[in-house]
Amino acid sequence: QTPEEILHHLQNIIHFGKHVMKQFFGENYVHHGEIIQLPLDFVRQLCLKIQPERPECRCDKDMDTLSGYAMCLPNLTRLQTLRFAEHRPILCIEIKPKCGFIPFSSHVSQEIKHKVCRYCMHQHLKVANGKWKRPSKYCPLDLFSGNKQRMHFALKSLLQEAQNNLKIFKNGELIYGCKDDRDFVSDWNELARHLKPFFFPSNGLVSGPHCTRTIVKELIQVITMALLSSTEACRAGDMKTVPISQGRSYCEASAFNKELVRNGKHKLESSGLPRGCLLYKTLQAQMLDMLDIEGLYPLYSRVEQYLEEFPEERSTLQTDGPYNEAFYEKLLDLSLEDDGTVAFALTKVQQYRIAMTAKDCSIMIALSPCLQDECSEQRSLVLTSKSRFTFSVSVLDLDLKPYESIPHQYKLDAEIVNYYLKNVQAKEDPVMSNLFKENEDCTLVLHKV
Repeated sequence: QTPEEILHHLQNIIHFGKHVMKQFFGENYVHHGEIIQLPLDFVRQLCLKIQPERPECRCDKDMDTLSGYAMCLPNLTRLQTLRFAEHRPILCIEIKPKCGFIPFSSHVSQEIKHKVCRYCMHQHLKVANGKWKRPSKYCPLDLFSGNKQRMHFALKSLLQEAQNNLKIFKNGELIYGCKDDRDFVSDWNELARHLKPFFFPSNGLVSGPHCTRTIVKELIQVITMALLSSTEACRAGDMKTVPISQGRSYCEASAFNKELVRNGKHKLESSGLPRGCLLYKTLQAQMLDMLDIEGLYPLYSRVEQYLEEFPEERSTLQTDGPYNEAFYEKLLDLSLEDDGTVAFALTKVQQYRIAMTAKDCSIMIALSPCLQDECSEQRSLVLTSKSRFTFSVSVLDLDLKPYESIPHQYKLDAEIVNYYLKNVQAKEDPVMSNLFKENEDCTLVLHKV
């Protein structure tokens, strides 16, 4: 790409964050950054310096060392709300929650998609492809349920098998994250050593499994409180894309759900999320995927066919931006009545891209110990048995998902579902059906012979 094309691309990212995602998540949660210019020599030296530190899976992507343009963004491992806490120890938890609902679209062709969430199905394919050694017990629907018991289970599962969905930073340095071959028990002991000054600053609890469990439990409690906290309103906050009753609130593959079935309970409680919390706003944006990729793909094909015939219309239709107020307003049309037009198809395609962005974003929770006199005026406050924290919550990775990635998503969706049906559900069905039978009330009917 030329420097001008890169500058245009970066401007699009900033405008998208500023004019679109801020409307969905709120002013304080989204940090769109600004474009700066850097000396090329500095950029080349920086590239050489960071290359050995990059994860292996990222090394196939080259850093831009030719344009001199860059985005300047705040360090979200630091508190974004309070200046007095700048020199205090800071703990930051990064969570990539993934998709928090089961598809409710009538376009879904496989019934399993109405029962098992995309994340849980994809885990098995990732293990088969060698990306991870074992599947995680984390299920996004448990985290998005608003039920504290389910949320605690989801967060504990993330801590046991972080993959690339959870990282913990202390004063900006990564102390816990993605290591596939690790023993989580020994890692939890190491994590507890880092966290003890935050949660038990003057307690005699020093070591041992009880100490580790207690500290991890406190951490999970604090994360849950921060995720459920309600702060500012946003323009899209009251947008309801689907009645809650229309979509299933639990996933049959969730380890939490399976445990309930084993214990003879067939119903998961879903408390619901507070309307002002970030998880609720994230879920609302995700649920712009109203048609599922199966219903969306024919509409994408309609747009593609039209653009092949009339390529000059690409800018008029705002296929690739500009991401301004007019672009945002079109996203609010939640009608599902297809009138056969390109305009309808493009609106659904753009809504799907927003939903995909929200499904892949990261939530950053920064926490800092707070003295009582300092915290008296603060709303952003969470308490534990021994400590109190001021906190800020931000959203990261809000670049709009590429229009061109839709065919890949369509193909991947079929691959995930087919693998799960063939290799997982076929083996699990007899076991689960027996569990259900064991817990069912039976009536014995006698016939005369």
